[in-house]
Amino acid sequence: MNKYLKNLNRIEFVVTMACSGRCRHCSQGEHKCNDKIDKDLSSDAVRKIAQIYNIQSVMTFGGEPLLCPETVFAIHKTAKEMNIPERQLITNGYFSKDSDRIKLIAEKLSECGVNDILLSVDAFHQETIPLTYVKAFGENVKNTGVRIRVHPAWLVSHSDNNEYNIRTRELLREFSEMGIVASEGNVIFPSGNALEHLSEYFDLNKPVENPYSEDPSDIKAICFSANGDILGSNIYRQDIGEILSSYYPEGR
Repeated sequence: MNKYLKNLNRIEFVVTMACSGRCRHCSQGEHKCNDKIDKDLSSDAVRKIAQIYNIQSVMTFGGEPLLCPETVFAIHKTAKEMNIPERQLITNGYFSKDSDRIKLIAEKLSECGVNDILLSVDAFHQETIPLTYVKAFGENVKNTGVRIRVHPAWLVSHSDNNEYNIRTRELLREFSEMGIVASEGNVIFPSGNALEHLSEYFDLNKPVENPYSEDPSDIKAICFSANGDILGSNIYRQDIGEILSSYYPEGR
């Protein structure tokens, strides 16, 4: 076991950079590429990592991960087989306008082992994403018994009363009436589209620590990019076991 990864307990996958929304707050920018990670390599990586490390959580997100549902299913099916307790999906809920397909995807998420769905709903997502289909997806997931929560993005802070947060609270009330509660969500980080389109809301002279950064000498979570990049290497070029065993933090 690599000593720099001894506390590794979480695996994340950016399933695809393709997205059904065009959000002004997106930290990943304009999503100009449509990279998507290989289904078999991804699920194989989950199995191999979980055989070595005490993985407690697997998350899939994007882009919009349900534009590549078979990859999402494969990753979480393997996570379930490896007895990883938390199997989480972040989605904006907009991947189809067909009611039968929306229902089918919701049922398959339950069957493959996803047990926590975070639904991205807020003033920013709903500028370009139709609420009708998101609500349909939420209702179908709820009917399967899988835990689902609205996961909003807040501007400045959770309590700030800017126009975006006011609209987000209105949307959360609509989902609350459906029986879908809200998670704490997250506060928008000034990068990508957020930095370009919402700069007036940030103090750019004040350094802000990225909440998702890891200590390179004590990594607890690893994230696979949609192009296969991971820990300075790539699963298309090198086996994940070799990547993990050879990882060494830069500057040490």
